Amino acid sequence: MLIREITTADKSAYQALVHNAYQSVLDLGIHFAAATADSNLIETHIKTNLVYGLFIEHDLVCSLSLRLPWGNNPGPYGVPHIGWFATDPAYKKQGLATKLLNWVEKNILLEQLKTPFVTLGTAANHPWLTDFYTKQGFTEIGRADLSDDHTTIYYRKVLNPELFGLWQKYHPNKNFMTIN
Repeated sequence: MLIREITTADKSAYQALVHNAYQSVLDLGIHFAAATADSNLIETHIKTNLVYGLFIEHDLVCSLSLRLPWGNNPGPYGVPHIGWFATDPAYKKQGLATKLLNWVEKNILLEQLKTPFVTLGTAANHPWLTDFYTKQGFTEIGRADLSDDHTTIYYRKVLNPELFGLWQKYHPNKNFMTIN
């Protein structure tokens, strides 16, 4: 097993992974951009976000991207925002998503970016993601109606309580609530 940053050289494998992984979401009637991303969007996503992949025997089987506050598609709370989190259906229920998430939290978010917390969003009507994210330590902090097919639930996970306390001190008016 190898975890590393995904580059444009991985574009085809990355596109195949997200399309396969998000097919079940499309089947639920929920549209996430990753589910139908064309080659140009995949390349732009890789170039404008931090994208990490978990490889088994050279095959990309799980990925997670971090949308950055200074990027072209920042999250709503001014910190890195997890997006396009995907596991190949053939590798589900093996704990790979948790391994990748833990690795990114420790090695990238805490050690490199020194982030106090990270956010993510998912569809309120998705049948299993809420349970997965809460088991990973995320708590709901807001909701928004961003598309016709679902309400987005925003989650936060505090990674460093000391830095989070400082963040709150310097952002006293930053409330976590419904975003519209």
